[in-house]
Amino acid sequence: MGPPVRQPGGTARHPTRRRLRHTHLDRTHTGGVVLTEQFTAHTTHRFDHPVADVYRAFVDPAMLALWFGPLGFHVPAGTVEVDPRVGGAWNLTMVSNDDPEWQSPVTSTLQEIEENRIIVGTSTAHGIPGIEDGTPLSLTLEFTEDGDGTIVTLTQGPFPEGMRDVNVAGWAQSFRKLEALLEAPKEFFQIP
Repeated sequence: MGPPVRQPGGTARHPTRRRLRHTHLDRTHTGGVVLTEQFTAHTTHRFDHPVADVYRAFVDPAMLALWFGPLGFHVPAGTVEVDPRVGGAWNLTMVSNDDPEWQSPVTSTLQEIEENRIIVGTSTAHGIPGIEDGTPLSLTLEFTEDGDGTIVTLTQGPFPEGMRDVNVAGWAQSFRKLEALLEAPKEFFQIP
């Protein structure tokens, strides 16, 4: 677990991974059914920046390309498409720094979006270990003002348990990259 996160009202708690369980049916080649337990990734992170700045980093394509992805991956700016409206796109491709052939596209449709408050998107699984291709996945990002900072609450899944933990670790790394970007002078990146 990471360091305590200050919650609205001044209380502190550790980031958590909620063990929401889903039953997922996988059909075998013999026609049998294998039950696979599925989990939802859940984590929170506090940024020392206003909600508007943090939210913008998720919907501004130029900013999103600068921080998204775990350590060892980058997002080419030309792969980012964000149309911040219900039914709009939230798409990008993560590329391995060590092997540019290793790419992980994220293709989502926004189901709910409210500026500086919430982003909800859905995508379809393709090539994710332990998840049948075509399985719908959801991502919810909630932005909450916390004094002069922002708490982002992330819920994503369903995933097999091990994949859920990898997902949470990847988001934690991405959030650290976003913190560094938000600390940099805006003039350095020529972001209006």
